[in-house]
Order: sequence, then structure tokens, then C-alpha cells
Amino acid sequence: MTDTGHITALNRAAWDASAPLHGTGPAWDALCRGFRDRTFSVFDETMTAALNAAGVQGARVVQIGCNNGRETLSALALGASEALGIDQSNAFLDQARTLADLSPHSADFLCADIYALPADTPRDFDIAFITIGVINWMPDLGAFFAAVAGLLRPGGQLVIYETHPMLEMFDPNSATPDLPAFSYFQSTPHIETGVITYDGTRADADTQGHWYIHTLGAIVQAGIDAGLRLTTLREFAQSNREVDYDIYENRSAQIPMSYLMRVVRT
Repeated sequence: MTDTGHITALNRAAWDASAPLHGTGPAWDALCRGFRDRTFSVFDETMTAALNAAGVQGARVVQIGCNNGRETLSALALGASEALGIDQSNAFLDQARTLADLSPHSADFLCADIYALPADTPRDFDIAFITIGVINWMPDLGAFFAAVAGLLRPGGQLVIYETHPMLEMFDPNSATPDLPAFSYFQSTPHIETGVITYDGTRADADTQGHWYIHTLGAIVQAGIDAGLRLTTLREFAQSNREVDYDIYENRSAQIPMSYLMRVVRT
């Protein structure tokens, strides 16, 4: 097994271990209620506007790293004609299928490693999209963007709405959360040994997730190298990740916390 294959397998085990924590409780119940309505969407204003600008109405879309499918189904609520969600965690995809069964929309889900997609995976989507918590799990940025670009038809668009790499310099749970704790240019991954959660809770797990800091320049360059033409790059002061990071919002000396990137396959 290659290093990339080994690391993605470790990350898959980490996500599978965390899935049970996300398939119960008030947040999950709210999703189950919400997706019974064909207009229900979990996207914020920024992502909604970005997908509308990309022409989501009537488009064939694919989400890479779809987790429990809530955003894949939300793309259909915005008017996409077809939607495929790809994730390597079958435990989370079981939750995605549960939400899809409750929804009046029809979405497809594929359990696969993005670095080793099945040969029969459709490769002519109008729009691909990636949201928070995907790119930083990728050990090989170049191969990742090449795989994503291969899912698009010529002229197809990729929309990325992710955490800003600068935010990765800070540890909100440290004794000095306002001081940089990590180098922006760190090349080795953080090893996550606890269960992955979104709400700030903590739990032990016998897993090893590998989280990488990719600079914004490296992300943009990887897209260009994959034959994608940059059309939009915007940075925001708002957080789109775990609640722990909310402490960095609304400051007089504000750091960038998220970014939106749109590229087109040439």
C-alpha cells in the first residue's frame, strides 16, 4: 500500500469511528425533520450564492467528501437535476442514505477513495463542490485535484468553500489561543487520536487521523496544475468549521477564517 493509500485508510477508520456520534441527538433529528421538505438546505448564504452563481439550477453535481449527505441533498434543494455524493466512510454514507430516503429528492452515493475511484464513476458533471473538512485530510494535493478535475466535463466548475489555511496556525483549546501554535508552512500532518466531532465534544478513539496544513498558494497552484482555471478567490472573516473556532470571529484585528474558490475545467 502506498503512503497515500495508507494514510487515507487510517483517515477512513477515524471517520467510521466518529459516525455513531453524529447519527443521533438533536442535530441529527433536525436534519431528519428538515429533509422531508424539498426546499430544506444546510448551506449558508455564501455557499448558496456560490452555487447559484455557478449555475446549479438544472445542473448535474457531485460532492467530494459528502459525509452524511446533508449538502448533497441541499444542492438538489437549490435546483440541481442530479447529485452524487462521494465519501470513503461507509458509516457516514449509511446516514446519507437514511436522509435521502426521508427526502423527496433522489441522490446517489458512492463509497470510494478519491485517489482510487472506480472506473465506471461518471466523469461529466457540470459542477463539483467541496466544503469544510475535506482538503486538509488529503496527503497528496496534486493527485487530489487531478481526480476532482477528472469528474468534470470540459467547462465544468469546481466550487470550494473551506477553512482558511491561516486559521490552522491557531489552537483554540490551548492556554494561549491568540498566539500562533503551528507554522503556516508545516509539511508534516497533525495526528488526531480522538473521535472527530463538530460540536466541541471530546471522546477517545483507537484511530489515527492525519490532518494537513495546505497553504492557500499550494491549493490554488494544485488546481491550476490539474488544468483548472481560477475565476474566483474570496476570503472571509466568518468561520465555517467547528464551534471551537468561533472565538476568532468578530475581532477588531480580524484574521481570515474561510475562503471561496471557483475554478473551471479547461
